[in-house]
Amino acid sequence: MKKLAAAAAIALCAWTSAAAFADDMKGNWTISPSQEAGQVQFGMYIRNDDNNMQTTSDWPVSAFQGLDLATRERHDVKFVIARDAGRFDCDGYLDQGEGAGFFRFSPDAKFVGDMRALGFDGIDENTQFAMAVHDVTLAYARKMKGMNLNGLTTDKLLAFRIFDISQEFIREMKSRGLEDLDTDELVALRVHGLD
Repeated sequence: MKKLAAAAAIALCAWTSAAAFADDMKGNWTISPSQEAGQVQFGMYIRNDDNNMQTTSDWPVSAFQGLDLATRERHDVKFVIARDAGRFDCDGYLDQGEGAGFFRFSPDAKFVGDMRALGFDGIDENTQFAMAVHDVTLAYARKMKGMNLNGLTTDKLLAFRIFDISQEFIREMKSRGLEDLDTDELVALRVHGLD
């Protein structure tokens, strides 16, 4: 659980740095094998003159549409990561399961309106980019909204996704007698490894 908290803390730092890149949603990616079955280590990097954003974590292989992981020798690749918030068009190379390349992010035009209809407003292009990176889906937003939590804002929804707070986790905490938890307390419990 400590590994989850450390990884999530790094991911949150990466998200907060993303706000510097509103004008240029393109960058570099890296990929390498993961120790988890059905996953790969996927990293995304954006840099400009003033700031850097970097995030690396395990992603499911199913997230990469059109990526050929079976060919072991060096080969060029093109693939898409499609998320509710937008899509990443990626190209580069792979060699023995490791590789690198470039990505460009295209935000989904309907996402902001759909999220606003669920009660999550204030989504600028930087937040939309972060929601795409961390796969904040409309289905996830609906589920969290349905939990009737105190203080569930757009930023808290993103933090919930980063820290892997699910309906099951919330129900488990309530079943243990922690009925009146607000969103900050739920994140704190997750960060400190309570399960």
